[in-house]
Amino acid sequence: MKVESYDRNVDQLLRMGYFKIPRFQRPYSWERVEIEDFWNDTIVDAESEYFIGSIVVFKYADDLYGIVDGQQRLTTLTMLLCALRDALNTESFVDLAKGLHQLIERPDINNKNQFVLQSESSYPFLHQNIQAYPRKEEESACKEEETRLKDAYDYICANITETITALRQDKTRSEEKINLEINQKLQGVRDKLLKLKVILIVLQSEEDAYLIFETLNTRGKDLTLSDMVRTQITRLIPQSNKHVDRPKERYAAIIEGFEASESEISMSSFLHHYWLSRHDYTTEKKLYKAIKKQVRSREEAKVFLKSLEKDAGHYRTIHESGWRKWRMEQQPLKGALEALDLFKVRQQVPFVLSVLGEYEDGNLPLKHAIRALKAVENFHFVFTAVTSQRSSGGISFMYALHARELRAAKNLQKRIKVIDDLIKKLRSKRPVYQEFEANFRSIKCSEKFTKRKSLVQYILGKMYSHYAPNPPINMDLMTIEHLEAQSLRKGTSFSDEDVAEIGNLLIISQTLNANLDRKSFKEKATMLKEANIWLDDFLVRQDKWTPTLTHKRSDRLAKLAYDEVWKF
Repeated sequence: MKVESYDRNVDQLLRMGYFKIPRFQRPYSWERVEIEDFWNDTIVDAESEYFIGSIVVFKYADDLYGIVDGQQRLTTLTMLLCALRDALNTESFVDLAKGLHQLIERPDINNKNQFVLQSESSYPFLHQNIQAYPRKEEESACKEEETRLKDAYDYICANITETITALRQDKTRSEEKINLEINQKLQGVRDKLLKLKVILIVLQSEEDAYLIFETLNTRGKDLTLSDMVRTQITRLIPQSNKHVDRPKERYAAIIEGFEASESEISMSSFLHHYWLSRHDYTTEKKLYKAIKKQVRSREEAKVFLKSLEKDAGHYRTIHESGWRKWRMEQQPLKGALEALDLFKVRQQVPFVLSVLGEYEDGNLPLKHAIRALKAVENFHFVFTAVTSQRSSGGISFMYALHARELRAAKNLQKRIKVIDDLIKKLRSKRPVYQEFEANFRSIKCSEKFTKRKSLVQYILGKMYSHYAPNPPINMDLMTIEHLEAQSLRKGTSFSDEDVAEIGNLLIISQTLNANLDRKSFKEKATMLKEANIWLDDFLVRQDKWTPTLTHKRSDRLAKLAYDEVWKF
């Protein structure tokens, strides 16, 4: 690898040729804090010839360079020059504005105007709204990168305008002197920018650039796993058209799909879970090396990208089950996904991803997909939601192993065996009943105990649906009823903790709940029995209600939950 380095200032750098942001680079990502820091470092606090770091490029052609490192700084510098040019033009210093514009846009050897900084991902927004002279503002900011560019440019313009406004407010000077001072001030800002020092590192080939890119960071923004995977894909799958980069667009579409979700979905987590569902176990930290080792050719990259697109939809479904439409017979799948999301558990994701993928591909019948996900749900209800067990790496490894085996199975019989083997292992790891019972009683819900309300609604709704002979209930129309009211009666033996305990709770319709308001337990019991809803046998036998009976009912519900409702 041949590497050349040079001392340059910004003026020399921008005059040496044209710079292109390659397709493997991430979009412009600086936020307000980075822009403020850069403005303060280079304009407000900078001494002469302030050093802003290295710029790493590779040669596309004699006067065209691809940017490997320094994209964020060079883009921000360009916007600074554009804002300064526009201010000079507004203040009628047209010659200065035109002179500065030569560092933003100038004719090439064929006398065709070219922007000194060229970007594909932000085209045409950056070029038309910011770099063009005069500015056209024809493109609205519709992508996240464009919004960041607009916000950065607006901030820079506001700072320059503020400087000019402050000078104009001095009423002791003539208009001529104020204009002269504005001229000198703007030229001073220009000269500071153009004298900023960089170390220019020039590589000879794009292949060298890919290798260097993997090890470099841009200012304040570490390369993410997603950035590096995109780089590997775009390196192996060339553009078919100068103006169309389908591999990069398809990869970006996956990210955009996650960003559109109401859930917080990490692209890096997706890549890791995707990989664990198909390949040997590895940590997220070592994942890129594994991907790079596995995806080495154009065809492998095509297959990899296609499978990422396919699994991305399933992954979003895992985190946001409501974003897709479910048929009536698929509702148990949706319910299991919602429960696992409620439990805030993630070790199972690679296996669930495989189950959904095999089901959607027609390789796994619905009943077996339901059985697999219900087993995972029921296990984590006991293991995670109630007893709060610490999940070891062994459980993550177990799920990943069975995810891969499910993907690799050649026929239905082998797929069923994979599911059976996992269920057997989950049963062996299920906490004992005594531990479950003790933790189950501690689950509380009231106006004072709100932390686990969603879990309580899930538990009561699940038990109701399991035992009730009626058609499935709409949980949106149900509410939690406290047998002993939350507003404690004078002289009651109930404490706030007793009232909130799960043994004092049941789930009923909102209409019935309103009718039961502030009635005695005896009156409530009569109305509940007449309402033709499911009531556990312990509650049905009672003609009075005490804290002791509340505790006993908690234990009775725990027994039903462990032995029947969440048994697998």
